[in-house]
Amino acid sequence: MRIITMNVNGIRSAEKKGALRWLAKQNADVICLQEVRAPDAIFEQEAFQLPGYYCNAKSAQKSGYSGVAIYSRQKPDNVISHIDYGLADDEGRYLQIELGELVIISLYMPSGTSGEGRQALKYHFMDTYEAIMQRYLETKRPHIICGDWNIAHKQIDLKNWKTNQKNSGFLPEERAWLDKVFEKIGFVDAFRVVNQEAEQYTWWSNRSRAWENNVGWRIDYQIVTPDLKQAIKNVSIYRDEKFSDHAPLTIDYDLSHLMITGKVE
Repeated sequence: MRIITMNVNGIRSAEKKGALRWLAKQNADVICLQEVRAPDAIFEQEAFQLPGYYCNAKSAQKSGYSGVAIYSRQKPDNVISHIDYGLADDEGRYLQIELGELVIISLYMPSGTSGEGRQALKYHFMDTYEAIMQRYLETKRPHIICGDWNIAHKQIDLKNWKTNQKNSGFLPEERAWLDKVFEKIGFVDAFRVVNQEAEQYTWWSNRSRAWENNVGWRIDYQIVTPDLKQAIKNVSIYRDEKFSDHAPLTIDYDLSHLMITGKVE
């Protein structure tokens, strides 16, 4: 199963830059998008449909803000867009589909770059979502959480780590939280199972020619339950074209051992 995650930084802008044409050629089974910044109804328009895919979306209450979506070749058995947490539900930051026993999530964690108040909300989101992740493990079902987590985990995950230690996205508290997610709770950073190299970034500032000089951050992840660690086969970050300030992250899994129901109708 091939799964792609991408923060599109506005689906309209990404479409104009060729993102959907590229996605249509990738033979992906599931495509998770974040920062759609458009109403759910936009996916009813031909320009935003992918032939052969179902699409589900969850927009923010605020127009032109946040929002997540998932394209899937198979019709989901179940779709969940509310987790009874206002910050996620009202801002369109969470969408879950179920394909048989497999659960796939598109997650858009808040950024704290706009100030202390927003950083405090980010910490609250992290604490709330940690409890939700614990419940994922209790279900004994395999989960793949795709998305923009807005945190670079280790020094290897951003170019200028020395100068960013006091900035949101690389704060000690944020990094320690990801340590807990991976080392204590037991989730797995799927990309790093296969690729341990430096300069593997998924986001670049629009300033100072960061994209051209590859001065970036790795803040987009596919984080999986531990039962899927051995299923991770190939990973890649696509940079040949620029559709957004983020790059698509593609991961191939061998999920032949799972019961995945549903067929394209």
